[in-house]
Amino acid sequence: MKTDDHEATPSILVLGIGNVLWADEGFGVRAVEALHQRYTFAEAVTVMDGGTQGLYLLPYVQSCECLLVIDAIDYGLAPGSVHVVRDDAVPSFMGAKKMSLHQTGFQEVLAAAQLLGWQPQRVMLVGVQPSVLDDYGGSLRPEIAARIDEVIRLVVDELASWGARPELRSQHRPGHGSQQSPEHGSQHSPEHGSQHSPGYSRDHQAPIAELAPSALALHHYENMRPSPRDACRVGDPRFLARDLGHPGGAHGDPSREAGSERDGVTESPVKE
Repeated sequence: MKTDDHEATPSILVLGIGNVLWADEGFGVRAVEALHQRYTFAEAVTVMDGGTQGLYLLPYVQSCECLLVIDAIDYGLAPGSVHVVRDDAVPSFMGAKKMSLHQTGFQEVLAAAQLLGWQPQRVMLVGVQPSVLDDYGGSLRPEIAARIDEVIRLVVDELASWGARPELRSQHRPGHGSQQSPEHGSQHSPEHGSQHSPGYSRDHQAPIAELAPSALALHHYENMRPSPRDACRVGDPRFLARDLGHPGGAHGDPSREAGSERDGVTESPVKE
């Protein structure tokens, strides 16, 4: 007797969380968007960019029977280390050495879901040790980005054991002429996160549905980022006495010259 897809596969949520605006903290988002670009899954599987949505993710977590989370986690290991945590241990790791508010928020999501009666069959956290976090507007560092393929292989193998039936999209199958780079992802309203949006076809030829607004897609985000000179990422340039070749530092204000005194406060030169 042939079983329906939803009967054969438990409801699975694959969730990438993090903040792409802070360098390696965006790992979970970039990994899940790459997974979405490369694979399709059974109808019962939802692949979602959770960004930093926190408690807004609660109804999605409550509705799944199996949860797999990808995130940047400070395990205290060497940068780029991949570490897997399962089931009851997951909430404590989401709260240990919190790097940002998104981790506090997701720890609360798990606690709230359990208080409301959520009893998942499986929970798995795939965490990568970040290298750099305090680079606003920066990219994943190369040693962290290099772990995306490894994490995708690990995740796909795990999902296959859960009955998710992963299949490579046609453009990623051996012998296909071109491969696409990850294109979509980051913070967004959760309703954009479903793997199967209206009009999506399982014939592997239809356009790939977006996980998030295209303005924060990887190719757009990387190609449109202004240079550090045009968009200072280490602080407000109005308060940095940097000598860029004209009086008064960055903005030509003589009163802001390095070493000048204003309102009784001496400003020391900023060493490059």
